[in-house]
Amino acid sequence: MEPDKNTPPATEGQPSNETPQAPADALSRTPDDLENEQAEQKAANPDANKTIDPTAKKVSPIKKLFRKINVYLLIFILLVVIAAVVVAVNYLNSTKAPVEPNIATQSLNTDALKQLANTDATVGDASKTLTIQGNAIITGQTLMRGNLNVAGNFQTGGSITAPNLTISGTSNLGTAQINSLQVATNVAIQGSTTLKDLSVAGTSTFSGAMTASQITVSKLILSGSGTLQLPNHLSFTGPSPGRSFIGSGILGNGGTVSLSGSDTSGTINMSSGNSPNGSGCIVRINFQQVFTTQPRVIISPVGSAAGGMEYYVDRNTTGFSLCTNTAPTANKTFAFDYFVAG
Repeated sequence: MEPDKNTPPATEGQPSNETPQAPADALSRTPDDLENEQAEQKAANPDANKTIDPTAKKVSPIKKLFRKINVYLLIFILLVVIAAVVVAVNYLNSTKAPVEPNIATQSLNTDALKQLANTDATVGDASKTLTIQGNAIITGQTLMRGNLNVAGNFQTGGSITAPNLTISGTSNLGTAQINSLQVATNVAIQGSTTLKDLSVAGTSTFSGAMTASQITVSKLILSGSGTLQLPNHLSFTGPSPGRSFIGSGILGNGGTVSLSGSDTSGTINMSSGNSPNGSGCIVRINFQQVFTTQPRVIISPVGSAAGGMEYYVDRNTTGFSLCTNTAPTANKTFAFDYFVAG
Protein backbone atom coordinates (compact mmCIF):
# COMPACT_ATOMS: atom_id res chain seq x y z
CA MET A 1 0.00 0.00 0.00
CA GLU A 2 1.43 3.34 -1.01
CA PRO A 3 1.56 6.23 1.45
CA ASP A 4 -0.79 9.16 1.05
CA LYS A 5 0.89 12.00 -0.77
CA ASN A 6 -1.16 14.70 1.05
CA THR A 7 0.03 13.61 4.46
CA PRO A 8 3.41 15.21 5.40
CA PRO A 9 6.08 12.97 6.80
CA ALA A 10 6.48 12.95 10.56
CA THR A 11 9.22 15.19 11.87
CA GLU A 12 11.78 13.84 14.38
CA GLY A 13 10.81 14.80 17.90
CA GLN A 14 7.10 15.42 17.01
CA PRO A 15 4.40 12.87 17.61
CA SER A 16 2.76 11.41 14.59
CA ASN A 17 -1.01 11.69 14.10
CA GLU A 18 -1.15 8.27 12.53
CA THR A 19 -1.77 5.26 14.68
CA PRO A 20 1.34 3.08 14.64
CA GLN A 21 0.84 -0.16 12.89
CA ALA A 22 1.68 -3.27 14.80
CA PRO A 23 4.34 -5.49 13.30
CA ALA A 24 3.16 -8.22 11.03
CA ASP A 25 4.00 -10.89 13.62
CA ALA A 26 2.46 -9.05 16.57
CA LEU A 27 -0.39 -11.43 16.68
CA SER A 28 1.96 -14.33 16.99
CA ARG A 29 3.81 -12.83 20.10
CA THR A 30 3.04 -13.74 23.64
CA PRO A 31 2.48 -11.16 26.48
CA ASP A 32 5.85 -12.10 27.95
CA ASP A 33 7.56 -11.28 24.67
CA LEU A 34 5.89 -7.85 24.61
CA GLU A 35 6.95 -7.01 28.18
CA ASN A 36 10.53 -8.02 27.48
CA GLU A 37 10.59 -5.85 24.36
CA GLN A 38 9.26 -2.76 26.33
CA ALA A 39 11.84 -3.28 29.05
CA GLU A 40 14.65 -3.39 26.45
CA GLN A 41 13.38 -0.10 24.93
CA LYS A 42 13.31 1.65 28.32
CA ALA A 43 16.82 0.47 29.09
CA ALA A 44 18.09 1.71 25.72
CA ASN A 45 16.47 5.21 26.04
CA PRO A 46 15.81 6.06 29.78
CA ASP A 47 14.92 9.73 29.06
CA ALA A 48 12.18 8.86 26.60
CA ASN A 49 9.47 8.64 29.27
CA LYS A 50 10.48 11.78 31.22
CA THR A 51 7.99 14.64 31.00
CA ILE A 52 9.50 18.05 30.34
CA ASP A 53 7.81 20.87 32.35
CA PRO A 54 7.55 23.82 29.98
CA THR A 55 6.92 26.26 32.91
CA ALA A 56 10.16 25.41 34.76
CA LYS A 57 12.60 28.38 35.02
CA LYS A 58 16.33 28.22 34.91
CA VAL A 59 18.22 29.24 38.13
CA SER A 60 20.89 31.95 37.70
CA PRO A 61 24.52 31.06 38.52
CA ILE A 62 24.69 33.79 41.23
CA LYS A 63 21.82 32.23 43.17
CA LYS A 64 23.38 28.82 42.82
CA LEU A 65 26.63 30.26 44.27
CA PHE A 66 24.85 31.85 47.31
CA ARG A 67 23.06 28.56 47.97
CA LYS A 68 26.36 26.75 48.17
CA ILE A 69 28.12 29.36 50.45
CA ASN A 70 27.22 29.69 54.22
CA VAL A 71 25.98 33.19 55.20
CA TYR A 72 27.56 33.03 58.70
CA LEU A 73 30.92 32.28 57.13
CA LEU A 74 30.63 35.45 55.03
CA ILE A 75 29.84 37.53 58.17
CA PHE A 76 32.85 36.07 60.00
CA ILE A 77 35.14 36.83 57.06
CA LEU A 78 33.78 40.41 56.95
CA LEU A 79 34.54 40.94 60.67
CA VAL A 80 38.06 39.60 60.24
CA VAL A 81 38.67 42.00 57.36
CA ILE A 82 37.38 44.99 59.39
CA ALA A 83 39.60 44.07 62.38
CA ALA A 84 42.61 43.76 60.10
CA VAL A 85 41.93 47.21 58.66
CA VAL A 86 41.63 48.78 62.16
CA VAL A 87 44.89 47.17 63.29
CA ALA A 88 46.67 48.36 60.17
CA VAL A 89 45.44 51.94 60.62
CA ASN A 90 46.51 52.02 64.31
CA TYR A 91 49.92 50.66 63.44
CA LEU A 92 50.44 53.25 60.71
CA ASN A 93 49.40 56.05 63.07
CA SER A 94 51.77 54.82 65.79
CA THR A 95 54.72 54.83 63.42
CA LYS A 96 54.20 58.48 62.56
CA ALA A 97 56.51 60.94 64.30
CA PRO A 98 54.63 63.24 66.77
CA VAL A 99 54.20 66.78 65.63
CA GLU A 100 56.25 69.08 67.82
CA PRO A 101 54.32 72.16 68.91
CA ASN A 102 55.67 75.43 67.75
CA ILE A 103 55.71 77.59 70.88
CA ALA A 104 56.73 81.13 70.54
CA THR A 105 59.07 82.31 73.26
CA GLN A 106 59.63 85.76 74.59
CA SER A 107 62.55 86.79 76.74
CA LEU A 108 62.30 89.18 79.68
CA ASN A 109 64.99 91.74 80.08
CA THR A 110 65.97 93.57 83.24
CA ASP A 111 63.68 96.50 82.57
CA ALA A 112 60.68 94.21 82.04
CA LEU A 113 61.37 92.36 85.30
CA LYS A 114 61.61 95.66 87.20
CA GLN A 115 58.30 96.74 85.72
CA LEU A 116 56.63 93.49 86.83
CA ALA A 117 58.10 93.86 90.33
CA ASN A 118 56.76 97.40 90.81
CA THR A 119 53.35 97.00 89.16
CA ASP A 120 50.52 94.49 88.96
CA ALA A 121 50.64 92.24 85.92
CA THR A 122 47.60 90.47 84.47
CA VAL A 123 48.10 87.28 82.46
CA GLY A 124 45.12 86.33 80.28
CA ASP A 125 41.50 86.63 81.43
CA ALA A 126 38.91 84.56 83.28
CA SER A 127 38.29 82.37 80.23
CA LYS A 128 41.98 81.41 79.88
CA THR A 129 43.93 78.76 81.79
CA LEU A 130 47.52 79.19 82.93
CA THR A 131 49.38 75.88 82.97
CA ILE A 132 52.77 75.57 84.67
CA GLN A 133 54.51 72.29 83.82
CA GLY A 134 57.41 72.69 86.24
CA ASN A 135 57.68 73.64 89.91
CA ALA A 136 56.79 77.14 91.03
CA ILE A 137 58.21 78.99 94.04
CA ILE A 138 56.46 82.15 95.22
CA THR A 139 58.51 84.15 97.71
CA GLY A 140 55.99 86.87 98.48
CA GLN A 141 52.33 86.75 99.38
CA THR A 142 49.77 85.16 97.06
CA LEU A 143 46.11 86.17 96.84
CA MET A 144 43.47 83.89 95.32
CA ARG A 145 40.31 85.86 94.58
CA GLY A 146 38.49 82.76 93.37
CA ASN A 147 38.31 79.16 94.54
CA LEU A 148 41.47 77.11 95.08
CA ASN A 149 41.22 73.48 93.98
CA VAL A 150 44.12 71.16 94.83
CA ALA A 151 44.07 67.81 93.02
CA GLY A 152 47.03 66.35 94.94
CA ASN A 153 48.28 66.58 98.51
CA PHE A 154 48.34 69.95 100.25
CA GLN A 155 51.32 70.55 102.55
CA THR A 156 52.16 73.68 104.45
CA GLY A 157 55.12 74.43 106.66
CA GLY A 158 53.39 77.25 108.51
CA SER A 159 49.99 77.99 109.93
CA ILE A 160 46.73 78.21 107.98
CA THR A 161 44.46 81.17 108.65
CA ALA A 162 41.01 81.00 107.12
CA PRO A 163 37.62 82.44 108.14
CA ASN A 164 35.89 79.24 106.93
CA LEU A 165 37.40 75.81 106.34
CA THR A 166 35.25 73.11 104.74
CA ILE A 167 36.67 69.61 104.34
CA SER A 168 34.39 67.14 102.57
CA GLY A 169 36.65 64.09 102.85
CA THR A 170 38.86 62.53 105.51
CA SER A 171 41.32 64.80 107.34
CA ASN A 172 44.30 63.82 109.47
CA LEU A 173 45.41 66.58 111.83
CA GLY A 174 48.54 66.17 113.90
CA THR A 175 47.97 69.14 116.16
CA ALA A 176 44.97 71.43 115.79
CA GLN A 177 44.11 74.50 117.84
CA ILE A 178 40.47 75.52 117.43
CA ASN A 179 39.03 78.54 119.17
CA SER A 180 35.43 77.70 118.34
CA LEU A 181 34.28 74.31 117.01
CA GLN A 182 30.77 73.68 115.79
CA VAL A 183 29.84 70.18 114.65
CA ALA A 184 26.52 69.76 112.84
CA THR A 185 26.53 65.94 112.80
CA ASN A 186 28.16 63.12 114.76
CA VAL A 187 31.73 63.25 116.08
CA ALA A 188 33.75 60.11 116.78
CA ILE A 189 36.91 60.55 118.87
CA GLN A 190 38.96 57.36 119.24
CA GLY A 191 42.06 58.60 121.00
CA SER A 192 42.60 60.74 124.08
CA THR A 193 41.13 64.24 123.92
CA THR A 194 41.96 67.25 126.02
CA LEU A 195 39.33 69.97 126.11
CA LYS A 196 39.79 73.21 127.97
CA ASP A 197 36.15 74.26 127.89
CA LEU A 198 33.31 72.02 126.68
CA SER A 199 29.78 73.32 126.38
CA VAL A 200 27.15 70.85 125.17
CA ALA A 201 23.70 72.22 124.37
CA GLY A 202 22.16 68.86 123.39
CA THR A 203 22.48 65.26 124.48
CA SER A 204 25.91 63.66 124.91
CA THR A 205 26.67 59.96 125.18
CA PHE A 206 29.99 58.56 126.43
CA SER A 207 30.40 54.80 126.04
CA GLY A 208 33.85 54.72 127.63
CA ALA A 209 35.53 56.27 130.61
CA MET A 210 35.66 60.04 130.93
CA THR A 211 38.23 61.83 133.05
CA ALA A 212 37.81 65.48 133.95
CA SER A 213 39.24 67.68 136.68
CA GLN A 214 35.87 69.39 137.09
CA ILE A 215 32.39 68.75 135.69
CA THR A 216 29.64 71.28 136.22
CA VAL A 217 26.12 70.08 135.48
CA SER A 218 22.70 71.36 136.37
CA LYS A 219 21.27 67.84 136.66
CA LEU A 220 22.99 64.45 136.95
CA ILE A 221 20.86 61.35 136.26
CA LEU A 222 22.08 57.76 136.61
CA SER A 223 19.82 55.74 134.33
CA GLY A 224 19.17 52.01 134.54
CA SER A 225 21.50 50.17 136.89
CA GLY A 226 23.99 53.04 136.99
CA THR A 227 26.39 53.22 139.90
CA LEU A 228 27.88 56.34 141.44
CA GLN A 229 31.33 55.64 142.84
CA LEU A 230 33.16 58.28 144.87
CA PRO A 231 36.61 57.02 145.86
CA ASN A 232 37.46 60.42 147.38
CA HIS A 233 35.61 62.83 149.63
CA LEU A 234 32.13 64.08 148.88
CA SER A 235 31.72 67.82 149.34
CA PHE A 236 28.53 69.88 149.08
CA THR A 237 29.24 73.52 148.45
CA GLY A 238 26.98 76.47 148.00
CA PRO A 239 25.79 79.59 149.77
CA SER A 240 25.01 79.29 153.46
CA PRO A 241 21.31 79.19 154.31
CA GLY A 242 19.72 81.76 156.54
CA ARG A 243 19.06 81.12 160.26
CA SER A 244 16.70 82.48 162.85
CA PHE A 245 17.40 82.11 166.60
CA ILE A 246 13.85 81.52 167.76
CA GLY A 247 14.39 79.80 171.10
CA SER A 248 16.95 81.83 173.03
CA GLY A 249 15.28 81.03 176.35
CA ILE A 250 15.76 77.30 175.82
CA LEU A 251 19.58 77.69 175.81
CA GLY A 252 19.48 79.98 178.90
CA ASN A 253 21.13 83.30 179.54
CA GLY A 254 24.16 83.83 177.25
CA GLY A 255 23.26 81.00 174.89
CA THR A 256 24.43 81.35 171.24
CA VAL A 257 23.78 79.64 167.87
CA SER A 258 25.94 79.74 164.69
CA LEU A 259 25.72 77.97 161.34
CA SER A 260 28.25 76.77 158.72
CA GLY A 261 27.46 74.84 155.53
CA SER A 262 24.97 74.92 152.67
CA ASP A 263 21.42 73.91 151.93
CA THR A 264 22.52 70.28 151.52
CA SER A 265 24.80 69.78 154.52
CA GLY A 266 26.21 71.78 157.39
CA THR A 267 26.70 72.12 161.14
CA ILE A 268 24.65 74.01 163.72
CA ASN A 269 26.95 75.07 166.57
CA MET A 270 25.36 75.83 169.99
CA SER A 271 26.47 76.89 173.43
CA SER A 272 24.18 76.94 176.44
CA GLY A 273 24.23 79.61 179.13
CA ASN A 274 23.03 79.76 182.69
CA SER A 275 19.75 78.12 183.65
CA PRO A 276 18.53 76.65 180.30
CA ASN A 277 14.80 76.16 180.60
CA GLY A 278 11.93 74.78 178.66
CA SER A 279 11.51 72.89 175.43
CA GLY A 280 10.62 73.73 171.81
CA CYS A 281 12.35 74.84 168.61
CA ILE A 282 15.75 76.47 169.06
CA VAL A 283 16.75 77.61 165.56
CA ARG A 284 15.15 77.83 162.08
CA ILE A 285 17.22 77.10 158.92
CA ASN A 286 15.94 78.78 155.73
CA PHE A 287 17.13 77.27 152.39
CA GLN A 288 18.72 79.50 149.79
CA GLN A 289 17.13 77.32 147.04
CA VAL A 290 13.60 76.20 147.80
CA PHE A 291 12.86 72.51 147.21
CA THR A 292 10.02 71.53 144.88
CA THR A 293 8.93 68.79 147.29
CA GLN A 294 9.35 68.33 151.01
CA PRO A 295 12.98 67.31 151.63
CA ARG A 296 14.40 64.69 153.98
CA VAL A 297 16.49 66.07 156.87
CA ILE A 298 18.98 63.91 158.75
CA ILE A 299 20.29 65.24 162.10
CA SER A 300 23.36 63.90 163.86
CA PRO A 301 24.28 65.16 167.40
CA VAL A 302 27.89 66.11 168.14
CA GLY A 303 29.03 65.84 171.79
CA SER A 304 27.44 64.34 174.92
CA ALA A 305 25.42 67.45 175.64
CA ALA A 306 23.73 67.19 172.23
CA GLY A 307 23.28 63.42 172.62
CA GLY A 308 21.47 63.87 175.93
CA MET A 309 18.77 66.03 174.39
CA GLU A 310 15.53 64.66 172.98
CA TYR A 311 15.89 66.54 169.66
CA TYR A 312 13.69 66.47 166.57
CA VAL A 313 13.08 68.50 163.40
CA ASP A 314 10.15 70.31 161.86
CA ARG A 315 10.61 70.56 158.04
CA ASN A 316 8.98 71.93 154.87
CA THR A 317 10.09 73.00 151.35
CA THR A 318 11.57 76.30 152.56
CA GLY A 319 13.65 75.01 155.50
CA PHE A 320 13.61 73.11 158.77
CA SER A 321 13.66 73.83 162.54
CA LEU A 322 15.79 72.06 165.17
CA CYS A 323 13.75 71.43 168.30
CA THR A 324 14.08 69.63 171.67
CA ASN A 325 11.79 68.11 174.29
CA THR A 326 14.32 68.52 177.08
CA ALA A 327 16.38 71.47 178.21
CA PRO A 328 20.11 71.25 177.38
CA THR A 329 22.83 71.08 179.98
CA ALA A 330 23.97 74.50 181.22
CA ASN A 331 27.25 76.04 180.11
CA LYS A 332 28.02 73.44 177.43
CA THR A 333 29.20 73.70 173.83
CA PHE A 334 27.74 71.19 171.41
CA ALA A 335 26.61 70.91 167.77
CA PHE A 336 24.28 69.15 165.36
CA ASP A 337 25.27 68.08 161.82
CA TYR A 338 22.54 67.98 159.20
CA PHE A 339 22.11 66.49 155.70
CA VAL A 340 19.22 67.41 153.44
CA ALA A 341 18.14 65.47 150.37
CA GLY A 342 15.20 66.10 148.07
